[in-house]
Amino acid sequence: MSAPSLPIDQTDAVAEQPTGSAIVFEDVHLSFEDNDVLRGVSFQLPYGETKALFGVAGSGKSTILKLALGLQAPDSGKITVLGNEVTQMHERDLFPLRDKLGMVFQESALFDSLTVRENVAYRLMEERGVYDEAIDVRVRESLRFVELEHTLDLFPSELSGGMRRRVAIARAIITQPELLLYDSPTGGLDPVTSNTIVELITKQRDVYRTSSLLVTHRLQTHQFDPQTSQMRVLPRGQYCDVPMTFLILRDGKVIFDGDIRQLAHTEDEYIREYIS
Repeated sequence: MSAPSLPIDQTDAVAEQPTGSAIVFEDVHLSFEDNDVLRGVSFQLPYGETKALFGVAGSGKSTILKLALGLQAPDSGKITVLGNEVTQMHERDLFPLRDKLGMVFQESALFDSLTVRENVAYRLMEERGVYDEAIDVRVRESLRFVELEHTLDLFPSELSGGMRRRVAIARAIITQPELLLYDSPTGGLDPVTSNTIVELITKQRDVYRTSSLLVTHRLQTHQFDPQTSQMRVLPRGQYCDVPMTFLILRDGKVIFDGDIRQLAHTEDEYIREYIS
């Protein structure tokens, strides 16, 4: 993909990050009847970093996102998001917190009856009650970032699966969120389209440095260079400029939480087979 214009000023995007962590899970347990989904999960996502969640189907990856959003409550443990302990918050108090988050759902979750323009603008229109010129500028910039400005007046049914995911990313970033959550954004897509989505996520990570939690099945080894507007593959075990870590779940527990170099040199046979 060529480098699109960015929806927000790059200087603002890389402003000094707060200290501490955007997300903290402390000994979180969750069961559904006899199924122990999470069995004492603990991890932190520092501000400005990206953490990719790996694990087989049913290992609890998407459940972690729902818990972070406050859509589910754990049986025990503590969850803190942007300094707020969501496990102690009432539903009405969660809405202002969710306004600071951007969510990319696995199946895009676009409104079928709304155009691309209206889908991307939805949250801003809810706030202002009208589609004005300022919102239109933001919509076009966000769609330009995902190279879909030409789809403004199309409906989701007129888009391919990959295009719908890209629109979902535009909708997630238009509010300039403090935290981004991605739920398997490449799931069910063909390899070429998946690469496009991965490039967009990488570009968002490396330009904006938004704190991000990413459920994925793909090990990302690319970095976006804003100076050349090009993606480059990182050599095995090399760090990217923006901190990124990897968390692997197995049987409801965290079996790995570390950076790319630690992941590349792990001696755990299960992990080595999983990432090969």
